[in-house]
Amino acid sequence: MSIPEFYTLATFEYVADVQILKGQLESDGIPVFLRDENTLNSDPMISNAIGGVKLQVYYSDRGRATDIYNEVRAYAVDDQGNLRVCPNCKARRMEIYYNRKGLFYKLFPFFEKRKYKCLNCEFITEPD
Repeated sequence: MSIPEFYTLATFEYVADVQILKGQLESDGIPVFLRDENTLNSDPMISNAIGGVKLQVYYSDRGRATDIYNEVRAYAVDDQGNLRVCPNCKARRMEIYYNRKGLFYKLFPFFEKRKYKCLNCEFITEPD
């Protein structure tokens, strides 16, 4: 079994959302590839249909790239602006999560209730 050449570090809904991370990675010497960037630049409304823009790095750079991403990523906050706390492990590393299961939610993702996923223990929870 061969190791894949590219590693998808993160997926973003819009091309503009990925630019800060792309710049940070490139300034640290990590080549970045944006899969589906041109498609979304021509029609941003199909982002949910194709799964957004995928930020990819060489598989050999995945460790360094993940460390950099974890330093600069924006974690989910509550209504008061405080970082959300995982009810399972108490980590403050939650991000917005949509599972988009089923054709209805793939076509109309704005109807799906927002959830949060802990990046430490991968526990998924709904807001209070």
